[in-house]
Amino acid sequence: MKPIWRVLRYIKYFPGRLALYIGFNLLHVLFNLSSFVLIIPFLELMFGMTPPPAEMPVIEFSQQSLTDYMLWHLYALKDSLGLWNCLLIVSAAYLAFALLSNVFRYLAQFHVAPIRNGIVQRLRDDVYQKITILPVSYFNAQRRGDIISRMSNDLADIEWSVITTITAIAKEPINIIVFTLTLIVISPKLFLCMIVIAPLALLLVNKIGQSLKRNATKGQATLGGLFSVLEESIGGIRTIKAYGREQDRQALFEQDNKEYTRRMMRIAWRRELSGPLSEILATIALVAILIIGGSLVIGGELQSSVFIFFVIIFLRLVPPVNSIIKAYNNMQKGNASAARFFQILDADEKITQRPDAIVVSEFCRQIEYRDVSFSYSDEPNTAPVYVLRHIDLTIPKGRSVALVGPSGAGKTTLADLLPRFYDCTEGEIAIDGHPLPELNINSLRSLFGEVSQNCILFNDTVANNIAFGRTDIPRERIVRAARLAHADEFICQMPQGYDTPIGDRGTMLSGGQRQRLSIARALLKDPPILILDEATSALDAESEYLVQQALDSLKEGRTTLIIAHRLATIQNADEIVVLDKGQIVERGTHESLLAAGGLYKHLVEMQQL
Repeated sequence: MKPIWRVLRYIKYFPGRLALYIGFNLLHVLFNLSSFVLIIPFLELMFGMTPPPAEMPVIEFSQQSLTDYMLWHLYALKDSLGLWNCLLIVSAAYLAFALLSNVFRYLAQFHVAPIRNGIVQRLRDDVYQKITILPVSYFNAQRRGDIISRMSNDLADIEWSVITTITAIAKEPINIIVFTLTLIVISPKLFLCMIVIAPLALLLVNKIGQSLKRNATKGQATLGGLFSVLEESIGGIRTIKAYGREQDRQALFEQDNKEYTRRMMRIAWRRELSGPLSEILATIALVAILIIGGSLVIGGELQSSVFIFFVIIFLRLVPPVNSIIKAYNNMQKGNASAARFFQILDADEKITQRPDAIVVSEFCRQIEYRDVSFSYSDEPNTAPVYVLRHIDLTIPKGRSVALVGPSGAGKTTLADLLPRFYDCTEGEIAIDGHPLPELNINSLRSLFGEVSQNCILFNDTVANNIAFGRTDIPRERIVRAARLAHADEFICQMPQGYDTPIGDRGTMLSGGQRQRLSIARALLKDPPILILDEATSALDAESEYLVQQALDSLKEGRTTLIIAHRLATIQNADEIVVLDKGQIVERGTHESLLAAGGLYKHLVEMQQL
């Protein structure tokens, strides 16, 4: 199914609005047509072109019958009220029809607005929900700027396509059908002359639409790259300035910007070409109608007033046909954007949850790694490169286990498997005897609290960052968590205390302050299992001392998995597990590992040097 039709499937959520939109459009077209129906008999009455029928005609579905019926009543009205009063009455009727036509037109647009905006709202909600449940590995392979571009610019193109397509599908066919039937009734010969040009018009429109789709696909991909360069430049502005690479980044941005502009110009040229082409084809058809229709009038086969009415209705038919052509071209452009947008919605949810998943509310016994191996690469024709190999590890409740080893040994990956940021390639991990895939994901992750060296804070107040968006937590609990994290002192010195905004990603705070807020957030959650990933590695001595005190408060009474390069911070761990090249090479206490004289002792000696 084409992506744009997947978008239009969202119309099913608005059946009432859609029915009203179609109904009001039908009334708009009928009253619009009715105002022109008065033209033929009124012209013949004004200029005495046709005498009144001898008797009141019977209404039939033909031009002559309808004209005679209107003439009968107009002549009767003229005889009783006079020509001038008859003119006023017909003019008033024309105005009434025009007024009702435009009232129903507005009502139709009134009901299509909730459909258009509602579809975009549901699309935006669906893709954000999908983003929150996609595995971490998906974002490792994607550029954040490109994802943002799909949710902004691609969605804007989809919205515009939805507007034109809904209008074309629900409104313009009604116009075209009603006006076409009217032309057939008026003069079948002239109508056949008009449709000779239709195949040529359809061929040209299709060629333009295909070109629009190709250029739109490439253009949106280029725009995604442009957003990625912008997002990377904003995030790494300090590094760019420090290395003096402003001109290089500027050149990269200008290159992508130039390519995107070139694509957009091609799209604009082809999109605007459809309008003049359709006008030219309509003019050719009108000239043919004038020539053939004029000959029919001269030969006495067609009344002049009927011919004038045919031309007026034909001209009324041109705008809806142009709207269909424009909607088709916009749909081709929107189809490219929709395809990119649905790539996110169709992304494989590698971390899936079983329908009968077990909801866990507490951690009772132990965590078990059972012959666990893991590879980030899962391509079918690519040999896996294992980050972890045959890991067997048991962590009893209440114990603190430290993971140490050289960079790239697999320490963080081993921890990331616990909350199912990734799933094991081989083997399994169990909590209290239950393999992780058997557990409800949200309840599983509620057991964990995490503090990492790259603590994530949000552009909100101090209190809201500690509470992490929860509104059901009283201020007293937030303050208590901050005090335990040794953060209350610097928070109270801030201009608005706990209600002080901290800027994007907490840029208004120092590294140690951000880390302590992150610890306060974990304390407030009060998880039974704690993961500390290099929580003090980026801090100065004073900040590290304060954060370490906060961590000691946080670890108390909890099962803790500690990832550390600074080995002095994990000497009191119940067990130290040494990893190298994805395998466990040593395990024991600080003293026993020093006595063994292996890799751990070597790492300690290197740090002492």
